[in-house]
Amino acid sequence: MCYDIAFTSSIESIFKYLPRLKPGGKLDIHFDPTWHKIGMSYPQWPVVTNNNGFKLEKYTWGPVPKMLDTLEKVKRQRQLFLNARSEKVLENGTMWNAIRHQRCLVPASGFFEYRHIPGWKNKVAYYIKPKEQELFFIAGLWAMSNSWDVDKPARIPAFSLLTRAANPLMAQIHNGGDNAGRMPMMLTTELAEQWLQPDLTDTDIRSIIQYELPATQLECWPVNSVRKVKPDDATVITPAAYENLPALQV
Repeated sequence: MCYDIAFTSSIESIFKYLPRLKPGGKLDIHFDPTWHKIGMSYPQWPVVTNNNGFKLEKYTWGPVPKMLDTLEKVKRQRQLFLNARSEKVLENGTMWNAIRHQRCLVPASGFFEYRHIPGWKNKVAYYIKPKEQELFFIAGLWAMSNSWDVDKPARIPAFSLLTRAANPLMAQIHNGGDNAGRMPMMLTTELAEQWLQPDLTDTDIRSIIQYELPATQLECWPVNSVRKVKPDDATVITPAAYENLPALQV
């Protein structure tokens, strides 16, 4: 699943990609560039919503559903809600179906995934991004969430990233583990704007989440593990050399 993302652009670049998004009012748009954030740290992240107009706000990554009603449950299970399978959005009876009208966009400049190499002890981390594109948008859902953080109010806005079946390139990279064969629900700018339209029908939603970004529009390269403590700077995405690393079929 998608637990590691980057936003290395300036926050102002989001407005360039979404002309309908207008800065102003009491909006706090400060967000320092980051080369890696892991979902399990439940960071605040810029998201775009459509609440009587497109708005840029900061939400917490990782909701805490009502079913997680003890601190022990939160610690053990909250990470399960960092991502939402796009197939579940239209599945009756799911949490994601219940909040399918609470849609948001999650801007990112890239994301990380681990590749299993047969015979190798450790997986190889890859950084993946769109070609010749400063940033892109991942479809998301948001909810007012319970909070177990003492420095936050009782309820906070939080979001989950949608994921979908991997395209041919991502299927080669995200090829191991319980959630192999998944990738973020990456949208074109046109589809991103559509995702925020308030009057979408379930048929409209289905059409959007069936979109698969072509593998030819992505570029990627191996990097050192991002699950180790290191400075939050460009060295995180510096290409790494692995001897005898099998080439990806593009």
